[in-house]
Amino acid sequence: MSWTTPADLRTSLQRIWERGEWLRNLIEGGQKLFPLRLAIKGPTSIELVERFDAVRAWIAELSAAARVRIEWREVNHRILGTQRVPQAAWVDNLDDALALIGKHRAVAQFERLLELTRIHQPKLVAWLALHPLQGLALAGDWERMLAVVDWMLAHPRPGLYLRQAEIASVDTKFIEARRSVLTQWLDLTLPPDAIDGARTGAAQFAARYGFLEKPSRIRFRLLDERLAVLPGVARPDIALDADSFAVLALPCRHVFITENEINFLTFPDVPESIVLFGAGYGWEALQAARWLTDCTLHYWGDIDTHGFAILDQLRVRFPHTASFLMDRATLVAHEPFWGEEGDQVTRDLPRLTAKERELFDDLRDNRIRHGLRLEQERVGFGWVRAALQERACA
Repeated sequence: MSWTTPADLRTSLQRIWERGEWLRNLIEGGQKLFPLRLAIKGPTSIELVERFDAVRAWIAELSAAARVRIEWREVNHRILGTQRVPQAAWVDNLDDALALIGKHRAVAQFERLLELTRIHQPKLVAWLALHPLQGLALAGDWERMLAVVDWMLAHPRPGLYLRQAEIASVDTKFIEARRSVLTQWLDLTLPPDAIDGARTGAAQFAARYGFLEKPSRIRFRLLDERLAVLPGVARPDIALDADSFAVLALPCRHVFITENEINFLTFPDVPESIVLFGAGYGWEALQAARWLTDCTLHYWGDIDTHGFAILDQLRVRFPHTASFLMDRATLVAHEPFWGEEGDQVTRDLPRLTAKERELFDDLRDNRIRHGLRLEQERVGFGWVRAALQERACA
């Protein structure tokens, strides 16, 4: 039976609740959404005859439904004569609607959030109107989140680590777990000069609002013992913060970048050279090391679409970067070690050379094999040494 039941009416009300309309209307201070009419699906003319007792029971059930007013219509049936059947159900006010779906407590909680917001941060009332159900979900955190906004208004661009912000009952993990919403709130409340609009996304929350960030670290190895950095250590494995690396200005001719740690640790000796442990898609940490522009950069990544995409991105900052062992000859020579790449890059990569673009297109368009990839750690070190000799690096 597909006739509307009291349970169906409650389901309809629940769907309306999930759109947030009633809570939004509370902020606006009205009852304009009520009385609320809910359509009723009832029996057909044939069903009135064939299932007359079931129809009477259905009408009785709807008529007995609490907090619902039934709208009736008369049906002139050729066999049964004039019959009165439900056509719609009316819920006359918000109180009745909340009682039917059990949301009185939630509304009381929402009204408390609204009161707190109007007292402490009235600019955020607009956010609450746009996201009423999300606000309810954050009810247990609301006062502490408002305290974060209060503190930020009193300490714009604080120049501290998040750990150093002394906010009652708030720690770093609390803020980090709620960065998405706090970003929206702070953008609405802070003055424009307290926000670095160039920093976006959860990972850059601290920098966006003037907190200190954990320093990016650059790890490198010297491939020539004549490049003395640490007295008495011939080929040290060193990690420096980005600022320190930027002023290091090593007198080297070649800088190799590899994404694989074992390749990094076992990279052959090369005169006047260093090897960097790569950073995937993040090259911001190298940006300040302008002395790298005087070196030949060699990027060694996987031979797959993402490897070429990373190379393309690196060339945004260092256009003179050359690819290393990311060529067709290396791919073909290591066919027994071919693997498969999932989620391929399909966009164009404008900074590739003609040969690189030709191989990238073959990989992207699956012309050789579907999802083909050769991971850099699969390349034999005899092949690596030969490539260095060919480039006159060794």
